Amino acid sequence: MTRTQPSLVGALLERRYRVDQLLARGGMSAVYRGLDTRLDRAVAIKIMDPRFADDRSFVDRFVREARSAAQLHHPNVVAVHDQGFDTPAGQDAGLAFLVMELVNGGTLRDLLDEQGQLDVSLALSVAEPVLAALAAAHAAGLVHRDVKPENVLIGRSGQLAGGVVKVGDFGLVRAVASAGTTSSSVILGTVGYLAPEQVATGDTTARSDVYSAGILLYEMLTGRLPYTGDTAISVAYRHVNDDVPRPSELRPDLPPVLDDLILRATRRDPDQRPADGGEFLAQLQAARAELGLQPVAVPVPPPPDGDRVSDVERTLPNIPAVPQGEQTMPVSGPRGTRAMTRAVPAAPPPPVPPHAGPPAPDEPRKPRDKRKLIALAIAGVLVLGGLIGAFAFILSDSKVTTTTVPKLAGLTQAEAGDQLRAAKLNPRYSQEFDNTVGANRVIKVDPAPGTTLDQDATVSVVVSKGKPKVPDIRAGTALDTATKAIEEQKLTVVQGTPEYSDTAPQGTVLSVSPAAGTPVDVGGQVTLVLSKGPEPLPPVPDVTGRSKDEAFQILRQAGFQPQDGGEEFSPTVPAGAVTRTDPGAGSPGTKTVKVYVSNAVQVPDVRYRPFDEAADLLKQAGLDVDRKGGDGHGHGGFDFVLQQDPAPGSFVPKGTKVKIRGFGG
Repeated sequence: MTRTQPSLVGALLERRYRVDQLLARGGMSAVYRGLDTRLDRAVAIKIMDPRFADDRSFVDRFVREARSAAQLHHPNVVAVHDQGFDTPAGQDAGLAFLVMELVNGGTLRDLLDEQGQLDVSLALSVAEPVLAALAAAHAAGLVHRDVKPENVLIGRSGQLAGGVVKVGDFGLVRAVASAGTTSSSVILGTVGYLAPEQVATGDTTARSDVYSAGILLYEMLTGRLPYTGDTAISVAYRHVNDDVPRPSELRPDLPPVLDDLILRATRRDPDQRPADGGEFLAQLQAARAELGLQPVAVPVPPPPDGDRVSDVERTLPNIPAVPQGEQTMPVSGPRGTRAMTRAVPAAPPPPVPPHAGPPAPDEPRKPRDKRKLIALAIAGVLVLGGLIGAFAFILSDSKVTTTTVPKLAGLTQAEAGDQLRAAKLNPRYSQEFDNTVGANRVIKVDPAPGTTLDQDATVSVVVSKGKPKVPDIRAGTALDTATKAIEEQKLTVVQGTPEYSDTAPQGTVLSVSPAAGTPVDVGGQVTLVLSKGPEPLPPVPDVTGRSKDEAFQILRQAGFQPQDGGEEFSPTVPAGAVTRTDPGAGSPGTKTVKVYVSNAVQVPDVRYRPFDEAADLLKQAGLDVDRKGGDGHGHGGFDFVLQQDPAPGSFVPKGTKVKIRGFGG
C-alpha cells in the first residue's frame, strides 16, 4: 500500500507558527519541529491529516480535547500551547493542528528498542513520572486512553543528570474516535495495552489508564508484552479472557513485591485495580521504598528520525489515506498499523522576502524621489488599514458566546466531563459521601442545570463516594486516631462499655462495631469498645510447703499463670516443696507468678545403726559422711552409731557433711 503527502515544511500556520522539520509521521497526523514566530519559541506542531478537515464532529472534539489538555500543568505532561485550523499557502484543504511543548529527545519505545528490558531501578524511575502525569490528569477528570511507550517522551533537561519523562497525546484517541472516517466497530487505541473494558464495551476510566500503565511497567521489566498474537483480535481476546501472568515468569530475579504490584494494576475487574494514577503511584513508591531503591537518571534516547511513527495513531485502525500528490511512501510496520520506511525529504526554507532585512552593503542606494515617498505613504496606509482590520477581527472573534449547564445528576464522572466539555464548559470536581447515589455518580452541580453561562466557564460537579464505610481500626489503636478516621468518613463515634484485655493497652480501642468495611449511612454510628487493660487478680494464695504440682494447680484455679522459678535452700521446707512465690503470698496479683522449690535435704536418723549401714543411708540422702568408729574395735562389741551432727530431722543443703560417732568417738 502507498500513500502520498505534500510537504508542509516552510508553511506558516495562522501567520504565526512556522513549520520547520518533520519529526514523525503516522496515519492520523505528522509531528514537526516548528517555531512560534511571535514568541520566538521552538515548538512541536502536530498536524492532523487533511481528510479530517471536513468532519465537523472531529473538529469540535479536537478543539474540546485540546482545551482540556491545555488545562493540565504538570512537569511530566507535555504542555499544549495552542490549537488551530488553517489552510496554508499551497494546500487545497484546511488543517487542524496542535502546538505543543517541544521535547528534545526520544520516546520510551526508543529506549526499549535500544536496551531491551530495563533494570528495576530504571523501570521504576520511568514509571513514577508517568504515573505522576496520569495522577494529575485523573485529578482533573481527564483520561488518557492510550498509555504506551510511544506516548512517553524522554527529553533532555538542563537541571537533571538524566532525562525528564513526559506523557503526551491526552485525549487524541477520543477526538479521532468521533471522526466519521472511523468505524464504530473498530477498537481505538493500542491493542497490546488496552484494558479489558476498552475491548469489550469501549468504556474508559482512570482505572483503564491504570491497566495500561501496569502493562507498560510489565514491558519495561521483561522486555516484552504479556500477550502477543498473529492478529489484533487474538491479542484483544487475551486481555478480556486471561489474567496477566506474573512478570517473574519471564524474569525470575524480580522481587515478589513488583509481581504483586503489576498483578493488582492489571486485574480484569476494574474495581480490583488501584482507583487512579495517584493510588497506583503511591503503591509503586511504597514498593520502591520496601526494596530500598533510589531513583536513577533516565538515559535520553536519540531524537526520532522523520520516518518514525511515534504518536497515538501508530496503532489506530488502518484508515485509508487520501492521495494528495507529490511524494509516495511505502507503509508497513510491526508495532502498529502503519510505520514509514523512509523520511520525507525536508523542503528548502521559505525564501526571505526582499524587505526582510537591510540592503546588502554593495547594493547602491537609490535616491529618494517623489514617487518613492508616495509609494511608501500608500504602503503605510495599507498597513495601518490591515492592522485596524485585524484588530476589528480579533474584537469580533472575542465576543463571548453562552451555553447552558446540562443535566448531569446520576451520570458517571467521565460522562459528566464529556457532557460539560461538549457544552464548552470546564468541570471542577469534588467528592461527597451519599446514601442513595452510587459511587462515582454525580450528585449535583453548581450552577444548577439550565443555567446560562459564558463558554469556558467552570462548573462545580459533586461526585458521590457512595455510602461511607467503617474504617479498618485495629485493636490497640489510640482513641484520638480511631475517632479521626471514623469522623473523616462522616460517621459518628459512640463508646461502648469498656472491657478488660490482656493485649490492648488501657484506654485504646479493643473492638469496633460494625466490622471494618461495612457500608453505613452518612452520620451513622460506629461503636468503639475501649480496653480497661488486664483484669485485676486476687492476692496471690499461700502455697508454701506444698508440692510443686499442687501449687501450680492452686495458682491456675485462682487465675494466675505459674512459672518455674527454680530451686533454692530453705532450712524449714523439705526438698520438692514450695519455699515461696514471686509476687509473694497475699500480694496484689499480676498475671504471672514464679514458684520456687526447696532443694533442702532432711537429715535421716542413723543413731544406733551399724556404721556401714548409717553411712549408706546418709549418702543415699545426698549427704557426705564424717565417721569415727565402726572399725571392729568397739567397746564390748558395741560397734554402732551413738551420736550424729546435724541432729536427725534437721534440713540442710545437699552435700552437707554429717558426723557420726560411736563409743569413745
